[in-house]
Order: sequence, then structure tokens, then C-alpha cells
Amino acid sequence: MRIIIESPQPDDEDVVIVRCASPDQRLISMLLAYQTAKTELTGYLDDRIVRLNYQDVFYFEANENKVFAYYHSDVYEVKYKLYELEELFGPLDFVRCSKSMIVNMEKIEYLSPLFSGKLEAHLKNGEKVIISRQYVRSLKVKLGIEEVE
Repeated sequence: MRIIIESPQPDDEDVVIVRCASPDQRLISMLLAYQTAKTELTGYLDDRIVRLNYQDVFYFEANENKVFAYYHSDVYEVKYKLYELEELFGPLDFVRCSKSMIVNMEKIEYLSPLFSGKLEAHLKNGEKVIISRQYVRSLKVKLGIEEVE
């Protein structure tokens, strides 16, 4: 596969053209997600209100009826439910890893197997998060390790 990126003329709109023999569901989902993705969200920390880019989030975690976005060193409260974030960012390399957490796959350095079918995700910021047994399969599918049934 080749990827070609060209700069448009000053008055032209950006255009993405995909030329392939048979687009599969994953490709179509990726393109739709990219087209409709909201790439920023608002985070709250103490008395600050900050625009957060989803790509910089290591994971989202729900705790005591609040949802937090974990950056490299800061933790911001966000005004979304976890399922809403999963819908927004699921097509963009975020995956549910427990009932209370969604992790950014781009921030996973490596995975280690644990007892009873769980996985431990070692993140690029040094943190470790547990992928519960219930969500291991969906992570493997997203990584391309396992086929969708």
C-alpha cells in the first residue's frame, strides 16, 4: 500500500481519496470516524479550564460519578459519561479495558499476560492498567491479533 499526501491549492478544500480493490468494514469505520471525529474536549483542573486533544490522553477513568482524562502528568475532569467517550473515540484507537476505564492504544508500550486471562497494559508514561478478561478479546480484535466472528 502506498500513501500519498499532496498540498491543495490555496482556495481548494482538503480531500481524501481512497483507492482500493474492496473496502472492508474496518476501513469504512476508520474513515467515517476520522470525518466525524471531535478531536478536542474540555478538561477541568482546579480553577483552570483547558482544551484537551484526545491524542494526548492516556486513558479515561470513571470514579465516583466523575470521569477523568489522564495526561502524561495531569488529570483533568471531563463532563462526559464513559460510554459517550467510548462512542466518540472508540473508532480512533481507544478501547474499553474495564467497566470504569477506556485506554488509548497509541499510548500502550506493551502488554503482559496475567493470571485468569487478564492483560496488563504498560503505558508510555510508566503507568500500568489492567485489561479485564471481559475486554481482552475486543482489544485483540482491535490490534488485529484475533479475527472478528
